[in-house]
Amino acid sequence: MSYAAGRHFLQIPGPTNVPDSILRAMSAPVIDHRGPEFAELGRELLQGVKPVFGTTNPVVIYPATGTGAWEAALVNTLSPGDRILGFETGHFATLWREMARGFGLEVDFVPGDWRHGASPEVVADTLAADTAHAIKAVCVVHNETSTGVTSRVPDVRAAIDAAGHPALLLVDTISSLGSIDYRHDEWGVDVTVAGSQKGLMLPPGMSFNAVSEKAMEAAKTAALPKTFWDWGPMLAANQRGFFPYTPNTNLMYGLKEALRLLNEEGLPNVFARHARHAEATRAAVRGWGLEVVCLDEREHSGSLTAVLVPDGVDADKVREVILDRFDMSLGAGLGKLAGKIFRIGHLGAFNDLTLAGTLAGVQMGLTLAGVPLDRTGIDAALERLQSE
Repeated sequence: MSYAAGRHFLQIPGPTNVPDSILRAMSAPVIDHRGPEFAELGRELLQGVKPVFGTTNPVVIYPATGTGAWEAALVNTLSPGDRILGFETGHFATLWREMARGFGLEVDFVPGDWRHGASPEVVADTLAADTAHAIKAVCVVHNETSTGVTSRVPDVRAAIDAAGHPALLLVDTISSLGSIDYRHDEWGVDVTVAGSQKGLMLPPGMSFNAVSEKAMEAAKTAALPKTFWDWGPMLAANQRGFFPYTPNTNLMYGLKEALRLLNEEGLPNVFARHARHAEATRAAVRGWGLEVVCLDEREHSGSLTAVLVPDGVDADKVREVILDRFDMSLGAGLGKLAGKIFRIGHLGAFNDLTLAGTLAGVQMGLTLAGVPLDRTGIDAALERLQSE
C-alpha cells in the first residue's frame, strides 16, 4: 500500500486505539519499583482497579497478556486430574480448553455452534447430575472475541446455585471488561480474567485476576505447579504496594490514566456508549442485507460485531481490499470461521464519528470487493447515531 494520509483505522477487537493521554502517561521516566513512590502508585492502582471489576476483593495484576491470566486462574484453584465444565462458544473458549488439558485437567466441553453463548440450562442439568461434585470449576468466556457473542454470566451463576453445586465460576472478560456491564461480586464470580489491551485502552502486556474469598480458599489446596502465577506471593507483596518481581511500571502509569478516563465518563455511561455503537453497527450490517454471527438477541456483544459474508465470498479478501484502499484493519475470522467472517471492533476510545467512518469504509470495501449489498445500509446506523 502506498503512503496514506491521515491516521490508520484500527478497528480490530483489540488491541484497541490507545488515547493520547495514556500514551503521554506511559512516557514518564521509569521509577524504582522498590521505592516509596512506586509503593504509592501500586496501592492506588490495586484499589482503583477494583470498581472496574465490580469487586471489593483483591485484583492481582500480572506483567503478561490475557493468556497468562487464563493460566493463573487455573493453576491457583485446581489440581491435576480435576474436572472442569467448559463451553465451545468460540475460538478463545477452545484455546482455554486446550490450556486446561495441557495441565492434566479433565474438560467436559459442551459442543457449540459459535453463535450462542454458554447455556445456563446445560450448566444446571450437568451440575445437578454431578452428585459426587467431581466438577471443580465452570469456565465461561463472557464476551467471545472471535464471534461477538456475550454469555449470560448471571444466569450461569444462578444455574450453579440452583443445582446446589460447589463448583468455582471462572470467567474470561478479556474483551468485555471496561466495555460491557460486569459485576464480579454481585454475579458470584470466583476468578475474573482480564487483559489491558481492549476496554482498558492500554497496549498489550498487563493482565488481571479478580479473586473471590472462595477462590482464595481453593488456592490453599490447589496442586497445579505455579511460581510466576502464584497468588500468595503477589497478594503478600501487594499489601505494601509492591510486587514479588519486576512489574511493567510504565503500563501502570497508563492504567492510572485509563482509570481516570473511565471514571470521568462514568462506567454506566461507558457501557451505554458501547451498547449504542453495537446497535448502530448491527443496524448497518442488517441494512446491507448481511448477517451477524450472534443469533440470540440477549447475547449481542457491545465490544464487537462479527459479520458473515455470503457463500462464495472470502472474508479475508474483503479485509484486504479495505486495508489497501482505506487503511483500515478489521478483525479476521478465527478457527472454523476463518475466511467466513470479518469482525468490526467498536470498543475502547471510540466515538460516533469514528464508528461512522468505520462503517463507511466497510460499506465501500464490500462494494469494491463485489459483495452484493444495499448501499443505503449505512443510513440505519447513522439514524441510530443521531438519536439520543
